[in-house]
Amino acid sequence: MLGGKIRGALVLMSAVAQAATNAPTRAEAEAPEIVVSATRLDREINAIPAAVYRLNAAAAVTRQAVRTTPDMLTGIPSAMVQKTAYGQGSPFLRGFTGFRTLCLVDGIRLNNSVFRDGPNQYWNTVDPLSIRDYELVMGPGSVLYGSDAIGGTLNALPIEPPEYSGESTWERRLYYRGATADRSNVGRLQLGGRLNEQLGFVGGLSLKDFGDLRGGKDVGLQDNTGYDEWDWDLRGDYHFAKDTVLTLAHQTVNQRDAWRTHRTIYGLDWAGLKHGDDKSLYYDQHRALTYLKLQSRDLGGPVNGVVATVSRQVQSEDVYRIKKDDKSEQQGFDVTTWGATLQLDSDTRIGHWVYGVEYYRDNVVSYARKYKASGKLDSVEIQGPVADDATYDTVGAYIEDAVKLFGDRLEVVPGVRYTYAKADAGRVKDPLTGAATSTEGSWHAVVGSLRALHPLTEDRKHVVFAGVAQGFRAPNLSDLTRLDIARSTEIETPVSDLDPERYVSYEVGLKSRAGRFTTQVSYYYTTIEDMIVRAPTGRQIDGLSEVTKKNSGHGFVQGVELTENINMGRGFSTWVTAAWMDGQVEAYPKSTTQEERDYISRLMPPTAQAGLRWREEAGRYRVEFVSDLAAKADKLSADDVRDTQRIPPGGTPGYAVFHARVGAALVKNLDVVLSLENLFDEDYRIHGSGVNEPGRNLVLTAAYTF
Repeated sequence: MLGGKIRGALVLMSAVAQAATNAPTRAEAEAPEIVVSATRLDREINAIPAAVYRLNAAAAVTRQAVRTTPDMLTGIPSAMVQKTAYGQGSPFLRGFTGFRTLCLVDGIRLNNSVFRDGPNQYWNTVDPLSIRDYELVMGPGSVLYGSDAIGGTLNALPIEPPEYSGESTWERRLYYRGATADRSNVGRLQLGGRLNEQLGFVGGLSLKDFGDLRGGKDVGLQDNTGYDEWDWDLRGDYHFAKDTVLTLAHQTVNQRDAWRTHRTIYGLDWAGLKHGDDKSLYYDQHRALTYLKLQSRDLGGPVNGVVATVSRQVQSEDVYRIKKDDKSEQQGFDVTTWGATLQLDSDTRIGHWVYGVEYYRDNVVSYARKYKASGKLDSVEIQGPVADDATYDTVGAYIEDAVKLFGDRLEVVPGVRYTYAKADAGRVKDPLTGAATSTEGSWHAVVGSLRALHPLTEDRKHVVFAGVAQGFRAPNLSDLTRLDIARSTEIETPVSDLDPERYVSYEVGLKSRAGRFTTQVSYYYTTIEDMIVRAPTGRQIDGLSEVTKKNSGHGFVQGVELTENINMGRGFSTWVTAAWMDGQVEAYPKSTTQEERDYISRLMPPTAQAGLRWREEAGRYRVEFVSDLAAKADKLSADDVRDTQRIPPGGTPGYAVFHARVGAALVKNLDVVLSLENLFDEDYRIHGSGVNEPGRNLVLTAAYTF
């Protein structure tokens, strides 16, 4: 019943808890944390009327041994980092995941029109070793960021070239991470330079080799859970003036042989789980993003700042499957996304306005091939997991104002957005006739938000905030044309005539810095309307139950979040975080057409985390102890109950695990950390995952900058 924490990231709560509440990360005072993503403008966290977090990626991968981008969110209240596979992670944010959460890379959408319902693996294609900071805004962000921004929005901000020091500057960084539980080796070589005051660059190469993961003392080795990855990135900045910079950047991520073992004969039988009968099932992932960005600030005149981007992003997925009868399948897609955005802001007598337009176009190629047991090609399918020869266009325009009323006693932030989306799927397979068809559709959405912040004291160390925000998600190609396995025993088939999903979220909270205490607490309630849910048809296809999509989900999600950080003096600090969540939605819990109220899928159980840290006054030595607790996840939807390969009978067992870390700056610019995770070698998994978390794990990280 006791178990642990998402590997490597729990002690990150020392940084997360402080970032969440704008507390300093050292005993001495630091500059306030600034975030951009919450309002698209530089704002202090305590001045933002929402739950916002800023995570230092460079510190997290070294000092907390964080392994992936999803792991970065471990420990944040109302964030649950589900992992279908060890090489795949999909954070649940305030009850939502998959295409109901939005990921950005330097403000550019990672999400595209083939993202699917439920957990997916695409956030794992953002290399954390190439990222400077992550900014997370909880709750609907559709006014500023459009479709998909329901549970939360994460913006990954890449590493920048070094600052100009008055002469040519060179910076080299070597990073290594090794762990015993997965026999992994991760390394990165990074080089940056500032040739002069105008021109700077930075680039890096990351190589990652993860072996099969060992679980706790009873589970032991989990076969076929390892994978390989190699990534590279390059960025150049040219400063036309102090506050005007042109950025040209590229990043590539390649991931190979990431198995989904729960659907294979190698799945676990831990805690009553069942495993699949496939002999092999693994994914190859590829992502390449190239973009040009012009940013100018403090222009004066009617327009104070400008941010313009042009981008091209390619995301590819290839799935290889060998079934129990030795027949095999290969399917996948390539999505090429072109994007263009323009953002302006104006500081006026009636507030600071931010406004802009965005356009994205997806071009989708999808394929599927089936092979006989002999290995001979049997058939070439009309489509892969989604429609072939398809396009998806989105156009959006937004405006938001931040205006102070009654002096500085009240700040109000109203906003509105209009979005138009259009899908055109050229080749779609009819699941009944097997013939090729086509489908198209278009949708409009107007959403608004109104947030307010009231300082309780003149020094603004104590503020209360409240807000109401609409969110929406337009049907995408995955909703309309998906022909692929949905859950362990279900196959999802194409459908038409879907409407956008609509949400309204209400939130109230408090942020406080009182002496040694830093607090953030919030309550949210999100209504769900026209949620697109899977509904059973009663038919069987290749031994799997057919499900299709309907706009029939109506319900709610609510929760309470708490972060408390205490600076005890003499280098000691402690923190506590906690989250509680509840949610229900109209769905089809039985294999009939009868709709009933049910729990939302993979409802996050109550969780709490606590830690104690000591840091030597000069900052050379650090010691941290962390505990993490989660109650049994037994509020199961009918889909959860049927998902016997990932969720044990009666629910995912609760857990409590402990970690210890010792860090030292042995020589100048060399940071070394030794971590012992899951001290008591407990067996556990994050609710809904297809793989257990590491057992006792010794992790060494080292970063050398010179």
